Amino acid sequence: MKHTLCRSVLGVLLLASVTSALTASGADDELAAEAQKAIKALQSADTALTNLFTNAAGFAVFPSVGKGGLIFGGEHGKGIVYEKGKPIGEATLTEINVGPQVGGQSFYEVIFFETTEALADFKQSNFEMSAEVSAVAAAEGAALNAKYRNGVVVFTLARTGLMVQAAIGGQKFKYKPLN
Repeated sequence: MKHTLCRSVLGVLLLASVTSALTASGADDELAAEAQKAIKALQSADTALTNLFTNAAGFAVFPSVGKGGLIFGGEHGKGIVYEKGKPIGEATLTEINVGPQVGGQSFYEVIFFETTEALADFKQSNFEMSAEVSAVAAAEGAALNAKYRNGVVVFTLARTGLMVQAAIGGQKFKYKPLN
């Protein structure tokens, strides 16, 4: 039984890392198209997010964040950064964590920036998600009660997989402007 569980977990981790690697290796046009699909999926999950996409100073959309772990875990994803609705750069998201966890998952993530200063901090490439900023699961009505903390609010929407986690770690981001 333990051997079967271990193989299943390793299979899920492999699937999550392959999904993330395939997404990361795609062309810029493919990433932009995937970001647009992610925006539509997030807006479908919660129509109130449309206001955030319209009114935020900027936002970063990660169309496929891969996450996996078995005691030690990690996340990786690549996304597009927008300012006033126009793409201005690319970003990568990484996280390494430790703690009770098992499984693998792929999800959409969007970070909204309330002010141009919050967006500028993100673009400095040393932005880290603080412990007091937690992601809100995108579901109808969730955006109505979401509050900015330190100039950001984060929404996620599961795509595939299952992850049980009580781990310690923080997302780190790197920004690269478009040419």
